[in-house]
This record gives sequence, C-alpha cells and structure tokens, in this order.
Amino acid sequence: TSAQFHQTGLVPVPDYLSNEEASTLGCAALTAWSALVELGQIRAGDHVLCIGTGGVSLFAAQIAALHGARVTLTSRSLDKLEQVFEAPAFSPFVSKVSPFHIEQSTGWGKLIRKQQGEVDHVIEVGGAGTLTESINACRAGGTISLIGVLAGGSASVNLTPVLMRQIKIQGVIVGHREGMIRMLNAFTQAQVRPVISKRFPLDCAQSAFAYLKEAKHIGKIVLHHT
Repeated sequence: TSAQFHQTGLVPVPDYLSNEEASTLGCAALTAWSALVELGQIRAGDHVLCIGTGGVSLFAAQIAALHGARVTLTSRSLDKLEQVFEAPAFSPFVSKVSPFHIEQSTGWGKLIRKQQGEVDHVIEVGGAGTLTESINACRAGGTISLIGVLAGGSASVNLTPVLMRQIKIQGVIVGHREGMIRMLNAFTQAQVRPVISKRFPLDCAQSAFAYLKEAKHIGKIVLHHT
C-alpha cells in the first residue's frame, strides 16, 4: 500500500524516536502542546492540573514539567498512578509532578486547591462530568482547556464562579503544523518519550480496542505493522 502527500502535510520524525513512539505525537501530544503552549502560554512556576492518566494528560504533564511548571496529576486508580510514576518515559518529570488520588466523585476540586494550591491551568479531558471540579480548583483568571468528554458531554454546571473569578474556558482540538514543529524541536532537545501502555500487532486491532474499552491502560496504546 502506498500514498502520496504534499510536503506541507508532513513533518519529519525525530531520529531518537521509533515509529511506534512517533505515531503517538500527532494527536495526543499536539493537543496537549496546543493547550499549554500555543494557546495557554504556560510559564515557569505555573500550577497545571492534569485529569486522568490517558495520553493527553500524560503528555500535558510532561510538557508542563518541561516548561518549569508544577503538575498535579489525578486518577481514581492508585494502581494507575503507580504505573505512571514507574514508567521509564515519565521518570525525568516525576520531581515536578504530584499524584492526587480522587477518592470521591465530588469535592476533589476544592480539595486540590486546598492541599496543592490554586491551579493556573486545567487540562480538562472529562468534560461536563468533571468541569465543576476543574472550576473549583482553578484560580481567578486561570484557564481550563476543554479537550475531552470522557465523563460526559452534558451536565448541569454552575457557571457563576466562571464569571465571578473570570476563568477562561478554551476549547482545544489538536493543533497546527507550525505548533507541531515547535513541539518536536522541544521534545528532541529534552528527549521526551511517550508513555506507551501496550503494543498490539495490526491484525489484533480488535483486541486493542477491547483493551482500550476496559480503561486499564495509562498513556497510549499502539498498533504496529511489520
């Protein structure tokens, strides 16, 4: 099978990455980069809240740490948090990242703000189901990057705190080529690698989707073809 692309539709793969690793960058990594860097203008010393241990959230944690920010990484699973902090690809960033185990469905946003400090930027992948907690964690004038709807696309949300504290909610879907080139340059300089939970051969794609549905993974799942 072959395909033709215009050169402006492609970017070079960094030499230090395998094809499997590079395959994770065009969506999850670029979305996180767009949210924090291209749109969010992250600065050293910022506090970034990353919800969950999926691909976007882990890339966001790496990117935030790379820019000198401190990160709170949440999960409802202690096992997943342990896996993240034991992952070799994540080890260069652990000093900047604090794990936060979510033990109850509500109230954890205020708890993070109380225990970890108010948040400058939230990587919101849960959607309407977690948006209230993100608002409660966010500082006045802070930013919530609305990226996913894993916890639901519709819910009753009190927007008064958004108005009173002038919180910005920014929708983010992937990014542009120029941003990806800047991201790849930064990743190459720091040798950033993706956290890959499991690899499946292409002819086992159905098993990969089943594994994804179980939601037991951290980071990315990769299909490979030899």
